[in-house]
Amino acid sequence: MAARRVLKAVLVDLSGTLHVEDTAIPGAQEALKRLRNAPVVIRFVTNTTKECKRTLLERLRRLGFDISEDEIFTSLTAARNLVEQRNVRPLLLVDSSALSDFEGIATHSPNAVVIGLAPEHFNYQTMNEAFRLALDGAPIVAIHKARYYKKKDGLALGPGPFVTALEYATDTKATVVGKPEKTFFLEALRSTGCLPEEAVMIGDDCRDDVGGAQDSGMLGILVKTGKYRPGDEGKIQPGPHLTCESFPHAVDHILKDLI
Repeated sequence: MAARRVLKAVLVDLSGTLHVEDTAIPGAQEALKRLRNAPVVIRFVTNTTKECKRTLLERLRRLGFDISEDEIFTSLTAARNLVEQRNVRPLLLVDSSALSDFEGIATHSPNAVVIGLAPEHFNYQTMNEAFRLALDGAPIVAIHKARYYKKKDGLALGPGPFVTALEYATDTKATVVGKPEKTFFLEALRSTGCLPEEAVMIGDDCRDDVGGAQDSGMLGILVKTGKYRPGDEGKIQPGPHLTCESFPHAVDHILKDLI
């Protein structure tokens, strides 16, 4: 890490960085244990919208990760906060397993559209319902706009292309709440009591993880796992502070500079 910085917080992406679906990145559990012995606060920040925070936490614990619920900040949480602030009734285009994170939110006679990763809802009928609402003035809230993500059988479309389709069709712009938005990173940092210049982000998405963090004043470490593809380093300017083979290697670099 840069000598002029005092590192106090580490933000860690989940999908593609610590695990891919139900498979952990080799050595990630032990690397997390080593990082916990360092004098830094750790937060896990994710754009995952396929499942609620509780289900995500259960998955991580099954994989052997020692993580508590209050350490996880998700784009679903950010989206719910925005819905409550605006006092709107959303059409929820999210996966069924993520609905519990919106429990208690009124959804009758929707006057807003909230869109995440929802493969079972990305059909003509449902997208057309969202289109008509937006065309009549309903705001579009994008949980995030990732282009794609990593599954066991390869890369898969993220919600970004579907959000962009609605924006194009209605000639409007969605409010994006997840990574790479600056507000997302700053909100995730708020509970740590640390400043952006005291934090580093580790992730497999050069634009959303590393670029978003660096635009927020943090350092960014790109890992070559998950959705990473050769040449991703050149997709942002300035490029990543560091590019590492995997999360364990990123932890090695951080610990070396803390000693």
